[in-house]
Amino acid sequence: MTFKAPANLTIVNHPLVLHKLTLMRDKNTPTAVFRQLLREISLLMAYEVCRDLPMTTRHIETPLEPMEAPVIKGKKQVIVSVLRAGSGLLEGMLDLIPSARVGHIGLYRDPKTLQPVQYYMKVPEDIAERDTFVVDPMLATGNSVAAAVDRLKEKGAKGIRLVTLLAAPEGIERFHKAHPDVPIFTAAVDSHLNDHGYIVPGLGDAGDRMFGTK
Repeated sequence: MTFKAPANLTIVNHPLVLHKLTLMRDKNTPTAVFRQLLREISLLMAYEVCRDLPMTTRHIETPLEPMEAPVIKGKKQVIVSVLRAGSGLLEGMLDLIPSARVGHIGLYRDPKTLQPVQYYMKVPEDIAERDTFVVDPMLATGNSVAAAVDRLKEKGAKGIRLVTLLAAPEGIERFHKAHPDVPIFTAAVDSHLNDHGYIVPGLGDAGDRMFGTK
């Protein structure tokens, strides 16, 4: 397929991110190491995701003199994890933004239709007043995370950004068509989806590899 990357797609191709991603792709990487690598990559990606957050200043006193110092404007961010694999990205981002609020959306993909089915949702009541980062390691078909963002917008969420480890061209196009206003941050765009909706070459099922369930 011919893939045209949307303007709001950011590929975080830092050497450390790419090196750690290669280790995660290796089928021989143990579960504990896989989890740690995902946490480390998400922390590194968080720097890029937060690059253009709005800033203001506040008055402080250093040991030498008063000054107007830069701080992030507005309320603390919300990080919304798409269960279950989103938990791995969530932990790393919280290492960098420990005061962020946390939300969860439970979705699973029907193996026959590949369509998302929601089974859980809990987010801060004032999510409309906060920037929202949606985290899900794999942007495969794009159906599940597009549905997750649908639910968040229904709750009034604004300033939404999608953070994902790997993306397929099909998933990017599907998600961008549904939510052209939402920037996408990913470490790599892989070749394609196979007949089972898995990213190729990918790294397998992120949830199974995180939790050792398969």
